[in-house]
Amino acid sequence: MSIAVAFAGVIIIWATTPLTVKWSSEGPGFLFGVTARMVIAAALCLLLLALLRVRLPMHRRALHSYAAAALGIYGSMMCVYWGAQHVPSGLISVLFGLCPIMIGALAALWLDEDFTPTKIAGTLIGIAGLILIFGDGAVMARAAGWGLIAVLAGVMLHSVSSVWVKHTNPDMNALALTTGALMFALPCYLLTFIVFDGQWPQSLPTRALGSIVYLGAIGSGLGFVLYFYALRRLAAGRVALIQLITPVIALLLGHELNGEVIGEHELAGTALILSGLLFYELGGRIATVLRK
Repeated sequence: MSIAVAFAGVIIIWATTPLTVKWSSEGPGFLFGVTARMVIAAALCLLLLALLRVRLPMHRRALHSYAAAALGIYGSMMCVYWGAQHVPSGLISVLFGLCPIMIGALAALWLDEDFTPTKIAGTLIGIAGLILIFGDGAVMARAAGWGLIAVLAGVMLHSVSSVWVKHTNPDMNALALTTGALMFALPCYLLTFIVFDGQWPQSLPTRALGSIVYLGAIGSGLGFVLYFYALRRLAAGRVALIQLITPVIALLLGHELNGEVIGEHELAGTALILSGLLFYELGGRIATVLRK
């Protein structure tokens, strides 16, 4: 598979995920929505393993990798689903724009990856965009404080999980890694649902059902496979750039399809995030050319 295809696929899937996360909780509740999503994803991955005859490694390093990936699949997603009850879908994706900062810093400390001055500058420009967005009182008024904290916790857990997976250096098929991680995370989801909900929803709107199926088959199944495929072949900081692209698309989708308000501060902040992305990605090359 082309790295570019995997990278673009993750961007498209993750840009549509926040909105479908909100839709999947309409009626059945967020615990049913996220648990059903993971059941579908796990069943699909197990089926693909059998059809493609991909071996699921069970040695110590593989189990370590599954646990590392499961931290993001369970911990991060649970925080995001809870927070999505209070935070607009576009803003969720914008919050995940913090991932490059967290992953870049963690990778520099944990993996000894370079965090050059141009990358730092690009990251700071991205932070400025996020600050501009959060500095708008109208934006904050539309999002409950605890919802923002929950999503930010999800961002941190996703970042730690990504670098931890990279640290384990799993020499295995991306589908196998995704399946193993889901096998670790699924019991946690089922136990959480049983303890804190345990009720089959009385109604399941068509949009909620369609969102759950999409998130299970595409958002989790295909999305995680593409993500871990890219994560194995690229520096962790480079993969994190996905979170600087998806907010723009997610904001537009939330506005057009869910009636979410996009204020001037959000648009200006998004523009800064994009500028930071370009500088993060190309700043080093531009500096090299100028020195010549």
